[in-house]
Parts: sequence; structure tokens; C-alpha cells
Amino acid sequence: MNKIRQVLAGPWTPPELGKMPYFWLLSLGYLGWKYFYVTPTPLELALLALTVMLFLPLYFASYWARGWQVAACMLAGCLIGAAWVRWNVGAATFFIFACSMAARITQFRHAMLAIGAVIGCGLLASLLVTPGQLRFIFLMPLLTAGVPVGMGAFMDARLRRSRQELLRKQEEVEHLATIAERERISRDLHDLLGHSLSLIALKAELARKLAHRDIDACAREVGDIETSARQALAEVRAAVTGYREKGLAHALASARASLAAADVQLEEQVERFALAPAAENVLSLALREAVTNVVRHAGARRCSVSLGLEQGVAVLRILDDGKARSEADIRHGNGLCGMRERVQSLGGRLALRAGAGPGLHLELRVPAGVSS
Repeated sequence: MNKIRQVLAGPWTPPELGKMPYFWLLSLGYLGWKYFYVTPTPLELALLALTVMLFLPLYFASYWARGWQVAACMLAGCLIGAAWVRWNVGAATFFIFACSMAARITQFRHAMLAIGAVIGCGLLASLLVTPGQLRFIFLMPLLTAGVPVGMGAFMDARLRRSRQELLRKQEEVEHLATIAERERISRDLHDLLGHSLSLIALKAELARKLAHRDIDACAREVGDIETSARQALAEVRAAVTGYREKGLAHALASARASLAAADVQLEEQVERFALAPAAENVLSLALREAVTNVVRHAGARRCSVSLGLEQGVAVLRILDDGKARSEADIRHGNGLCGMRERVQSLGGRLALRAGAGPGLHLELRVPAGVSS
């Protein structure tokens, strides 16, 4: 029972496709064209309703089909169309749906062959239609819409697969860059601390040996230990400061690379000013998350990034010209919620504006002088 509820709850189609798969179901209305001039019998209406109820699971299953399952869905669509063609010329819509199912075929040649096979089945099925005007009414939508719909669906699916592959490669590059950065930091810390700690250990051992024999020499060694420890601490602080200074710069460089790879034009206006490490870290993470959302979900062609200082407050604004969205359509997922929590932890504010025009406007205000 729980499994049935889970299936009914969805998603019935891949989430990245949005609501378009449901919109295409309006094409089934072509089945009712006949009844504008012919009064149907109750039995015919019942059978038609049953057919549509059986076709809907097939239609939704085709979006998840792979390999031989795609061919099975297309064949089933053709059979349903052939079963109805004699009594309702609107059955051509089932053949058109079968053509669109070729989108799940990855090879272009195989997809075109499958679309051709569906059109061939439709032509054979047209022989069951009474010759004359009805046959023309059946063939006209099949021949004019079948191939364009099938090719359009295939090209759209291939573009989506290419985009997903690009995103996976970007994530892999970012992961490798993170690993390389961690290795560099570990090497730097080893080089910084290895010699200093070794020297401190040797002098501490010598001081222990001199403690009972030569107090003055022991005191000198303890002084050297203090000096070496302070020097090592200063070197570590300098190194950590250098890493922090690279945080926002690295995020900006990563944003440029990601947007360029997604063919999104970047307009950048970034002022250089002192930032507390905690504020810089929040802005860097917010910039990374916002650019990721632009690349993955916005479908934008242009993105604007600006960073300035306004009365002691660092203001980061990110604006894209992607798909117009309303406030209700913005998904407050883990990324956005985490961004808001980090900003609020510093006493800052995050604002999202959508609906006034194309795209989404994100604005972060963080006190620039907040200490870590």
C-alpha cells in the first residue's frame, strides 16, 4: 500500500523537465474532435476513457524507460493508436506521442529509425480508415507533426544530457581542485612547522638535560624555545592569513570559469576592501552557491556580480536574466537555507527578489568588520 502511495505521489516525470510533459497531454483532446459532429454512444465514451487511463501510465513510464523499454513503450503507443484508428481518427495523437518517446534513445540514427517506424505503422493503420476525407484528417497531423515532434524531443533530450554531463565535469573539476588545495595546505604547514617543531623538541630535550647541571645554559635553551615557538606561530598566522585572502578571489575565479563553461556572460564589479575572515568566508560560499544555481537552474545568458562597501557593510549582489520566477516558485533548499543561516549568524541580511522582471536578484549584506 505504501509503495502504491509513493508511486502516486510522484514524481511522474523527471523534475528537470518541469510541467511541460503534463502540458503535452492536452494533445489528447484531439480524440474529442469527432464528437463535434457525431454523437458517441455511452460504450464508446467508456472505452475511450479506459484507453486514456491505460495510456497515461505508459506515457509517464516512457520518461523513465531505457534501452528495450523505450521500444516497448513506442510499440504500445502504436498499438493503442491502431486499435482506435477505425473508430476515431484522433488516434493519430497516439502515434505522435510514440514519436516523442524516441527522445529517450541516445543514438541519433536509432532515434530517426524508430520515428520512421512509427510513421510507417501509422501509414499502415490508415488503411483501416474509411477512404476519403477521414483518412486525410488522420494522416495530416501524423505526417505534419510526427517527425518534427519526434526530432524536437530527441534534440531537447540530447541537449539536457549534454548539460548534465557538463555539470558533472564541473563538479569533478571542483572536487579535484579542492583536493589539490588541501594537499598544498598540508605541504605548506609541514614545511612551516616541521623544522620549527623539530628544533623546539631538540632544545627542550637539551634543556631537560641541562636543568641539573647548568642553570644558565638551561635558561638560554628555554629562551630559544620561546623564540622558536613565537616565530612558528607568526609563520602559521601569516600562512592562514594568506589562505583567507585567497578565499573570495578563488570563489570569483571559480565563478568566472563555471559561467564561461555554461556560456553565461559575466558582468563583474568587485571593489577591493578589507574583510573580516568570517565575512569573507560567508560571501565566498554564497557566491559559489548562487553561481551554481544560475548554471544549473536559471537557464540564464547573462549574470551580474557586484561587491561593494556601504557604510561598513559588505554588499554582494547577484542578478541573472534567466527564467522569470515568482517568490512562490523559489525553492528554499539546503543551499539557500544554509546561506541564510550563515549570513544571519554574522548579523547580516539576505534578500531575494523575483517576479518584477526576468531572472532572480540575490542580495547579501554582511558587516565587513565582524571578527572570526
